[in-house]
Formats: sequence, structure tokens, C-alpha cells
Amino acid sequence: MAEVVLKNLKKIYPNEAAKRSFRRKKAERPERASNLQITDEGVVAVQDFNLTVHDKEFVVLVGPSGCGKSTTLRMIAGLEDISSGELTIDGRRMNDVAPKDRDIAMVFQSYALYPNMTVYENMAFTLRLKKVPVDEIDKKVKAAAETLGITEYLDRKPKALSGGQRQRVAIGRAIVRNPKVFLMDEPLSNLDAKLRNQMRAELIKLRHKIDGTFVYVTHDQTEAMTLGDRIVIMRDGYIQQIDTPQEVFNHPANLFVAGFIGVPQMNFFDARLTRVGDSYRLGTPFADVALSPRTCARLAAAKVGERAVTAGVRPEQIVLAQEGAPDSLLGVVEVSELMGSTVHVHANVEGNDFVLVIPAADAGLDGSGRFAPGEGIRFGFEPDAVHLFDKATEANLV
Repeated sequence: MAEVVLKNLKKIYPNEAAKRSFRRKKAERPERASNLQITDEGVVAVQDFNLTVHDKEFVVLVGPSGCGKSTTLRMIAGLEDISSGELTIDGRRMNDVAPKDRDIAMVFQSYALYPNMTVYENMAFTLRLKKVPVDEIDKKVKAAAETLGITEYLDRKPKALSGGQRQRVAIGRAIVRNPKVFLMDEPLSNLDAKLRNQMRAELIKLRHKIDGTFVYVTHDQTEAMTLGDRIVIMRDGYIQQIDTPQEVFNHPANLFVAGFIGVPQMNFFDARLTRVGDSYRLGTPFADVALSPRTCARLAAAKVGERAVTAGVRPEQIVLAQEGAPDSLLGVVEVSELMGSTVHVHANVEGNDFVLVIPAADAGLDGSGRFAPGEGIRFGFEPDAVHLFDKATEANLV
């Protein structure tokens, strides 16, 4: 397998048609439109992209539609030209190398299977083009089919398979080539929720069996968090953060990452950071909250002064509080959703909306399993739960 290095990669779609298409999409669906930069050269889809994917590492590119993640993957594959920067695979510069000579295998969202061929023939096709001996082809195809659990479907045509089975065939076609790098472009997005969860687990097992280098693209943060050794969060063509899933969840680099990673989304509210010595407090219209010693130490070490901030707390880090508890907030329940083992409570605190994720066992619910709309609810934040973001730069202050 191989290391993949992307240095200062940039992709510009240079023609006027690209500009018109981008502006039209933005006008038609402004709520889904990205804010990619438009210059005299064209639409800048990827900007200053730097990443090293280590040998046998599984890296996931994740972000909203139009952020440049699929474009980046296609540049690695050679399906898109690189406007500037350098791509190397296994130490070899690949900018001008044809896709077929890069020793990569790509799995597409649409499966891209030949409908007139059987599963066996689909998986063997690229090996036959390379003039691989027949007995070796047979050995590789059957071994891959056994790994993926599709041996019994080898004589079937794609139309006789379910979506999950077709995707396994597409993955099997990539495996038999034994490439240096596996590239996967939203391979599970066409599957229903149950099958997507099942295939995600299969991919995790498969990754450990074949021990390859993977670059995986998705807009689904659950896939990113569960599959990736590291995840790359993108927005408008720029990298926002590269780190392990847990580190991104615990220490988001900025406001965008904090809001993008996590379900339900992090709660945000305006606040004023005040300081007395090495201690900090968070002043809000609805409460004056003391920050934990650990958070205060980090703020002091970073020499953060008093300022207006955007504060954030994850729903899972909000806990119910008793009447009169210090630093607690009193809200009014608007909606509660029983999710089985947890209850998602939407509460309003003086015009600010909060979502709480409360274990059902701790909620003391009656038989309805819900908090009543209009009911008062008092809650506080776990230690170290509060994230603080600069108003101007949106960077995480700690």
C-alpha cells in the first residue's frame, strides 16, 4: 500500500459556463448553496488543500454539499485536473499521470456495474484487461467474494441484486485489483438507513481484513465518525480541521466544525466572558455561569481577555438540576421526543433555544414518556462542557 500526499492542491473550474452554473444553483437553492469563491479565473472549488494520508490509514473527507470533498477525491483519482499544487502516491508525483496508471481503485455512489455482465464478470473485468492469467483471476474473484459474503451471487446479473449487494460487488471489483489506494465516493448514500448501518459495519470489518489505504468521501458525519482514523472537515473548498473523530468532537477548531459534528447539533448562545484573576465567568441574559478550573486554566494560558463570545454546549453535556442549584438555567419545555433510552427535550430560556439529551432513566417520566409542553425545566452544564468561540474569527478560544 502507499502514502498519499496532497500539497497546496487547488482546483479552479475556469470557464464562464462553470460560473453561470454555480450562480444559477445558488439562486435556485440558496439554503443549500456553498460560498465557493468566484474569481476572474473561474470558480475555486478547492483551495490550499494540504493532507498526508499515511500508509494503511483510513481518512474520511466530510462536509456539506458543495464543499469540494468529491472534487478533491477526483483529483486524487485523476478524473479532475489539478489546477495547482502537487499530488504524490507512494512517493511518485501523479499530477500528469493517467488514472489507469495510478494504481488506485475507486468505488462510486452509483455502483457503476456493467448490467450485461454477471457479478463474477464484473469483478474480473479489469483483471482480464490487464491480461492476468485465468486461474489467478478465478482465485482473486472468489477470495474477494468470500470476504464480502457474495459468493452465492457470482452467477447473477446486477439487476437481480439489492442495493447493498450491488455495492458489495463494486467494492469487490476494487479489492481484486489489490491497488495501492482505495478511493470511495459516498458509496452508501443510495442505501436505506438500516442497510447503510449494516454496510458501514461491513466496511469497518473489511478495512481490517485487507489492511489498505483508504480515502473516503461522505456528507454523513456518522459515517465519518465511525469509519475514519482521522477526519477532514471541509467548507467552501477549505479544510476546517483534521484530527481523530473523538478529538474533533471534543475540541472543534471553530464554530462551523462545532455545529457540523454532533447530533443533535451543539447549542449556541451569545455571552460575555469576564475575568477575575485566573478565573473566568460567562455572563448571559439568563444566567451567570462559572467556568471549570480546567477551562479557566486554558483561557489564562492563551491570555484570553474579556470579550463577547459565542458559547456552545453539546446536548449530551446538559444535566437536570434541582431548584436553587448554582449556575443553573430555568427553561420552558416546548417539545420532547422520546428516543427509547433517551429523551430529546427542546426548551426555551428567555428566547434562547436549547436541546437537551437526557437518559430516560434519569428523567423521572410518567407513562407518557414525555415532558409536557409549557412545563418548567431546570438544567446545568457538565464540567468542561462549555466551548467558547471568538465572535469575529469564529475560532475556538481554548
